[in-house]
Amino acid sequence: MQRRTILKGGAAMGLTLAAGMPAFAQDGPLKVGFIYVGPIGDGGWTFQHDQGRLAVEEAFGDKVETVFQESVPEGADAVRVLTQMALSGCGLIFTTSFGYMDQTVEVAAKFPDIKFEHATGYKQAPNLATYDARFYEGRAVLGHIAGKMTKSNKIGYIASFPIPEVIQGINSSFLHARKVNPAVEMSVVWAYTWFDPAKEADAAKALIEQGVDVILQHTDSTAPLAEAAKTPGVIGFGQASDMAAFSPSPRVSAIIDNWGPYYIKRVQAVLDGTWASGHTWGGMKEGEVVMGAITETVPAEVKAEAEGMIAAITAGTYHPFTGPINKQDGSVFLAEGEVATDEQLVGMNFYLEGMVGDIPS
Repeated sequence: MQRRTILKGGAAMGLTLAAGMPAFAQDGPLKVGFIYVGPIGDGGWTFQHDQGRLAVEEAFGDKVETVFQESVPEGADAVRVLTQMALSGCGLIFTTSFGYMDQTVEVAAKFPDIKFEHATGYKQAPNLATYDARFYEGRAVLGHIAGKMTKSNKIGYIASFPIPEVIQGINSSFLHARKVNPAVEMSVVWAYTWFDPAKEADAAKALIEQGVDVILQHTDSTAPLAEAAKTPGVIGFGQASDMAAFSPSPRVSAIIDNWGPYYIKRVQAVLDGTWASGHTWGGMKEGEVVMGAITETVPAEVKAEAEGMIAAITAGTYHPFTGPINKQDGSVFLAEGEVATDEQLVGMNFYLEGMVGDIPS
């Protein structure tokens, strides 16, 4: 029998216990917690992390029990939920959004015997690891398709927050759209949310009204695709999950975040006693970034080019950030043939040459 619990706000043990008190000992299965920034039904980011949780249940059966809390705000409330999970007997806790970073560090320090893993962050501790996926690889493919398919030469991008992961995606998409269509312009709308269907729909509508006919997004709901579906000729892409319900158009492909193999690997490490802190950044090669089916809306030759790019990235023969590439101000980012290092990418805080507008501070 698989074990699963939804951790309710008041269901865990009270927080009147002194900070730093160890978690209660638990016999039986390893209890694994997941904290989500959105609802598990968002159809995107949180949905895919929850699919990873379900993969853990399927892989380990009675050896594990999973609990989760959805729609946890990034900030002080995350400390409360994390502490609840720790006190309820979790031996491993995954926090699945960038904005949980400092809160995860804080709670991990209070519970040194519990293993914590933070998605997309960079702060580690002996009992705190970080993990991420190379989403920019998939966005290069989407940028190629977008540049080939736009008729207005106007591409829109709905962005969440101005952090390096999001900026990487904007730059990768724009770079590869421009490579195949030098006339392309990209407009970015900052939504300042990971999941808000109303805001995301408004952003998509505003972009379409400006003449955009291709919409990319780094937000979590299906609202931009639903808005695109109202205007013939506008296309978009699934974000984080396949969003295949919108196929064959406006959704013409997708970036799929495949967290299951990573979660299974890390749970197994805890069970084996081999878990260690560190950072993991997987991509197409590791199967963490998967491209959704390219529909018949995309011309056959464009589909073939995109599939060739996927194969090259997966094989390691092509890196989306390979020079020559200049920054927005015209200064050199990468010289001819130079490949961006991970350090350069995780610190990316600038647009590339040709982009219009500023990154919010």
